[in-house]
Amino acid sequence: MKVTVTSRTKMKIFIDILIFTGFLVAWDPRSTGIAIHEWLTIGGIAALVIHLLLSWSWIVEIGARFFGVLPPRTRFNYILNSLLFIDMTLIMFTGIMISQKFMPFLGIVVERNPIWRGVHDATSNLFVLLLGVHLALHWGWIVRVSKRYLMEPVAALLGITGAAVQQREAKP
Repeated sequence: MKVTVTSRTKMKIFIDILIFTGFLVAWDPRSTGIAIHEWLTIGGIAALVIHLLLSWSWIVEIGARFFGVLPPRTRFNYILNSLLFIDMTLIMFTGIMISQKFMPFLGIVVERNPIWRGVHDATSNLFVLLLGVHLALHWGWIVRVSKRYLMEPVAALLGITGAAVQQREAKP
């Protein structure tokens, strides 16, 4: 089965929304409870793997050309994405090492070490910064794809025409 650019983009925006929503809910474990925090982030691993697979051709292509001729923005984006991947891997690993619900559920006892908590907190804080830069760098794509695959279908379902949508957007 061949995946078209359109279906890949639709799946990518859906997965990205899922990842971002999960991140917002799991961000502060004191708000949701540690169990929800841990289980959401474990589920986030699967969503992250899907996100990477949907971007795999870009990752391989830019990785192969990284030391060649590339626009500075593309090289920066590749470095940023690599840092996000490394940071998320550290967050997930240290999260497993300090797990209070997930690992015991699996019957695995992890010895408590305060270093893991410190690394987890530091990498989580770094993630917020890296995510902000990532979102800013991709904001144009986020807006375009959201309009095309989210807002336009909803407007069509509600019977709002393109002219009515443009008129609403033009008002201050």
